[in-house]
Amino acid sequence: MRRAVAALSLGSVDLLLAVGVWLSARWVHIAVGLGPLSDLTYLVFVPGTVLWAGLRAAVGLYPGYGLSVVESLRRQSHATLVAGAVTVVFFYFLHIGDNISRLFVLAGFAGLLVLAPLARAGVRVLLRRGGLWGKPVLVVGEPEDAARVARRMREEWETGLIPVVMSGPESGPEEIAGAAALCRKRGMDTIVLAGTTDARLISEAVYSFRQVAVVSDPWNLGEFGVTGGFGGDLGVEIRHNLLRPGGRMMKRSIELFAAFLGTLILLPLFLLLAGLVWLESGRPVLYSDRRMGAGGRTFRCLKFRTMVPDAEERLQQVLREDPEAREEYLRYHKLRRDPRVTRVGRFLRRTSLDELPQLINVLRGEMSLVGPRPYLPRESADIGRAQTEILRVTPGITGLWQVSGRSELEFDRRVTMDLYYVRRWSIWLDLVILARTVSHILGRRGAF
Repeated sequence: MRRAVAALSLGSVDLLLAVGVWLSARWVHIAVGLGPLSDLTYLVFVPGTVLWAGLRAAVGLYPGYGLSVVESLRRQSHATLVAGAVTVVFFYFLHIGDNISRLFVLAGFAGLLVLAPLARAGVRVLLRRGGLWGKPVLVVGEPEDAARVARRMREEWETGLIPVVMSGPESGPEEIAGAAALCRKRGMDTIVLAGTTDARLISEAVYSFRQVAVVSDPWNLGEFGVTGGFGGDLGVEIRHNLLRPGGRMMKRSIELFAAFLGTLILLPLFLLLAGLVWLESGRPVLYSDRRMGAGGRTFRCLKFRTMVPDAEERLQQVLREDPEAREEYLRYHKLRRDPRVTRVGRFLRRTSLDELPQLINVLRGEMSLVGPRPYLPRESADIGRAQTEILRVTPGITGLWQVSGRSELEFDRRVTMDLYYVRRWSIWLDLVILARTVSHILGRRGAF
């Protein structure tokens, strides 16, 4: 019942959105002085909308349970681009394309490309508040492993997976078979095996449930892709998407354009913030710190100065005199109540505006808009062997760990997230991280 309501709600909103978008495209066509649309142009609306909605259904977006935000965005974008391309080719194949406004078609599908993900996100929120979003899934494993996977599912509620945990050493094949009968009565068809490689357990799960997932760590969900390319045998490939030349070239091109445009637009704000820093504590307005970049090469990471000029000396004094502060710094590599931060600095840090000058680092090629954290050289030993992978790509102004808990996360978990990002990078993941960064900044969540 809940699944049907979610699918119907998402589909209905999509159709209403399509009507609104096409009417807006008509208004745009008239507003730019191109006059009224031809009768043939209106023919685009019905088949274009039906094809668009049909493709979204075909790729599993109604309701789309089990899809991460990144995967959902990827499928939505592909469905819209394919629908637009097929619609254009279809009408030109019928030799009536010259009578159809190209601006109308372009504006319509561009509107769907941008607005449909936002509308879908809004519907998910409303469905969740009404208790109509998600399906229960059985999570089985040792208590710690099962709890960790279940917590991850609750955090990523957009996937629609509601964990029902059955944990403990007694959770063997017989118990799985018994639980399966009860689960079927409740409409549960999915099981997640957390932290187990027991072949008998997996075999029984496959026999008893329609969907089975084996998860070793919640942050490794989707990190490994299954391939049949090893002499025809089933194998597992560890991917490093951000280390592929094509992906890096595309990412760099997009970010270079975005950083240049962003610098021009935000220049007045840049000057205003520089003035506030100067008025409170004088020069220098900018602070540069040595960070490790791609290949382990250090660079000067730029920020608005948020601390007093003798910040490093004061830090060493605090760490010597305050055992609690020393323990906190060793755990998080930050201090929640840092006595070195100025009043303007606190505002800049809460809003993350202190990192605005790093757009210059992006233009220089030293940083990316999205990427792993720019680590300090003294943190090299704490990163451990993971830095071999992390330091093969350029660090980012924002990243996965910043939108997944920010400063509340322990250092080891940040490193794990950076590894996940390098291995699972996609343009869709970058877009999701950027959107969540804006949301977290506005909410001032997790910054200190």
